[in-house]
Amino acid sequence: MSEAPAKPSWVEGNQAYLVAEFARLKSLLDSKTPGGNVEEARRAMEGPAAIDRLAELFELSAFERDILLLCAGVEMDSRLAARCGEVLGNQQRGRATFGLALALLKDPHWSALTPFRPLRHFRLVTVEPGYALTSAPLLINERVLHFMAGINLLDSQLQPLIRLSPAPEWIAGEHKALAAQVAAFQSENSAKPRTSPLIHLCGNDPQGQEDIAAYASQMIGLQLFVVDSTDLPPVGLELNSFIRLWQREAMLLRGALLIQGELSQAASHLAEHAQGCVFLASHDPVRLTRAFVRFDVEKPNPAEQKKLWINALGDDAPNLNGTLDRLSEQFRLSAKTIFVTGALQPDDLWNACRSYARPKLEDLAQRIVPVADWDDLILPDQQKEMLRQLAAQVRHRLRVYETWGFATKGSRGLGVSALFTGESGAGKTMAAEVLARQLKLDLYRIDLAAVVSKYIGETEKNLKRVFDAAEEGGALLLFDEADALFGKRGEINDSRDRYANIEVGYLLQRIEAYQGLAILTTNLKACLDRAFHRRLRFTVNFPFPDAAQRELIWNRIFPSKTPTRNLDTKRLAQLNVTGGNIRNIAVNAAFLAAEDGGPVEMSHLLHAARLETQKIERSLSEAEIKGWV
Repeated sequence: MSEAPAKPSWVEGNQAYLVAEFARLKSLLDSKTPGGNVEEARRAMEGPAAIDRLAELFELSAFERDILLLCAGVEMDSRLAARCGEVLGNQQRGRATFGLALALLKDPHWSALTPFRPLRHFRLVTVEPGYALTSAPLLINERVLHFMAGINLLDSQLQPLIRLSPAPEWIAGEHKALAAQVAAFQSENSAKPRTSPLIHLCGNDPQGQEDIAAYASQMIGLQLFVVDSTDLPPVGLELNSFIRLWQREAMLLRGALLIQGELSQAASHLAEHAQGCVFLASHDPVRLTRAFVRFDVEKPNPAEQKKLWINALGDDAPNLNGTLDRLSEQFRLSAKTIFVTGALQPDDLWNACRSYARPKLEDLAQRIVPVADWDDLILPDQQKEMLRQLAAQVRHRLRVYETWGFATKGSRGLGVSALFTGESGAGKTMAAEVLARQLKLDLYRIDLAAVVSKYIGETEKNLKRVFDAAEEGGALLLFDEADALFGKRGEINDSRDRYANIEVGYLLQRIEAYQGLAILTTNLKACLDRAFHRRLRFTVNFPFPDAAQRELIWNRIFPSKTPTRNLDTKRLAQLNVTGGNIRNIAVNAAFLAAEDGGPVEMSHLLHAARLETQKIERSLSEAEIKGWV
């Protein structure tokens, strides 16, 4: 028994269908009965032909459909092109014209070529300029020609601007649930694509926003394309052309569009006018005249991040349980970042996570590489114990907030913030270094000159950038001389006072919401706004060192490689200065000794001490330097 012949593929069937349609058009040109076996070719296909799909998508009339076929035929069928040329009275390769279509095709109507009908509105065909409308050659768009031939790829004009974003293989559980809500909402509104509300994804996780948009799009049978707002042309003809081309691509590719980045004028215009399924991703809420619905998308919480780490690390995860707790509680990373980082060696994970915030913080803060350790910090036992408690709270946040449920009581105050008070040189910055080194965190000292701006609103924007980047990279933020930034709110006498109070109010809110470790230092505790004290978890007073503490500092101030001779640390401790002054004196004395070509001696320290006290505008008493030389 012979086997039945194999059924042709869709591509083969589509090609045969086009050939039959071109034969039908050629018979019309020859004034013959239409032939080409079009119905037979249609029945042989599985699914609609590309030209029929185009007619359905763009709601083409029968006449407009045949115009499109005629334009494609002169490109793909040399005999049809030659016959068109003969009918139009020239021997060159023929072109389709509107006049030829009006005379040749059934049910003609003049409106087919108006700018608001699909053929020209969606750039399916263009009219060659310089001719009367009826005699102008009609050119089929190359993208549309390829579609009719069975090749459905993104228009080459849009490829530099937008990219395909497939649905993520891994997605945070809370984001997956949110994507299902988005998909359900979009399905309810898909019947009216031209008036469908825009979907605004708002929050601090741009990668998570893209994951949700891609996952939701897949759930409703669409594929997501992403455009960065910075890549858009300015508002005008070029942007309007982009919108038209995208509308065509959205229909041909069953695509959804995600507008990502800062809401520029061009991005706002695109969001207002693009039809179909459109997502807008931004950090902050937006205002649009178009109807939209907002979904808040924040980076996964620590418990969710731990699940993502376990999935990303696979077989290595059970051996890193303690490390995963610390990674999850210290850094605020998106699911995509976690899975990229999870490909690294386990020993490299912590440093890789620390590095994510560095590029965003470098312009606004100074990174300090911590070298001090607990032994370098000379403080009373009570202050040292408070610092150790501070470090312990940073290490065990996941257990207390997530496992033991404190996070369910509210999202404010989940970070650890501290105020270090005391005279300059008492060890406040060194203590921050010790904590950063102990906790293996990057330490950033905020550069007030780069943060504070005379322009209204800019200071808040800069601080927002600092806090957002620090939360992602788990950095320790050090606000040195914080009274300059966190000063008391005062009476309002003019507009500047009003905005100064707004800045302090913003800082109050942001410090309370910050989920990392922030340390404020000040020499003038009384100058800080009282509302800050409630929002700070710890207040550590760094007292002026007594004689015994100063002696300990002198015993440890010189590196082991520094040559010294006959130094009497008990007599040196008589000098009534802070640890910071002692360090300056030691360094200056070392340079004096190097100039003399010998070891550091008491005479060098006496000279350096006089220089230091002169600098801080205080006199050096005889009792302090008695017996030095």
